[in-house]
Amino acid sequence: MLVRCGPLHHHPGRRRGAAPARRARLHGQPRCAAANLADVVDHLGASGTADIIDGTEIRVRRPAAGRKDRDKFISGKNKQNAVKSMVVTDAEGRVLWCSPARPASCADITHARQLGLVKLLADGPAVEILADAGYQGLGAQTGGRVVTPPHRKFKKNAPDWYEEMYERQRKAHSSRRIRVEHNIAHLKNWRALARRLGRREHMSDTVQAVAGLLSHQQTADLTSTRQR
Repeated sequence: MLVRCGPLHHHPGRRRGAAPARRARLHGQPRCAAANLADVVDHLGASGTADIIDGTEIRVRRPAAGRKDRDKFISGKNKQNAVKSMVVTDAEGRVLWCSPARPASCADITHARQLGLVKLLADGPAVEILADAGYQGLGAQTGGRVVTPPHRKFKKNAPDWYEEMYERQRKAHSSRRIRVEHNIAHLKNWRALARRLGRREHMSDTVQAVAGLLSHQQTADLTSTRQR
């Protein structure tokens, strides 16, 4: 499984796209290019493993005053100017794919639908993808292939037995998908994403490049561990 990554910086005098795309292969997996989400789903069906998805927001500089689409970058969650990407990892936490960035006003579930995830899963192999509550509703649209935390049936005055059952199910689901949270934290620790100095127009290239480098680093660490 490969992760596509583009250039971290645009060098003056070099035509954009002239350099070959860097790719990072996950150790022990078949050599197939994960240039898009369809390749990831195909890999899931062939390997029979569970994957984890989550959306992450990366802060960017505020758009200029008077720009007509300025409000699109304001996150409804954090109330900050940001862009959003969807990250896919395997059950061990290794990054498999990272989507292009888009304005953060888009909800996680809407972003997944726009990326074509619902159609790919509904028409594709029987797989399991773990997601958080932001993706509730995709399970019914994909034949149960997207697994989210249980819906809360009682908003007030819930019985004690229900509270205990709900917390047990929620914690069990959270413990299975915690690795994607750790990987997103590692991803956003890279200086190219943490300092918010890049142009919004180039953020897709930057976040996908960092995701590819992180995947390569994780593969090297795993290979070293297995050889000991």
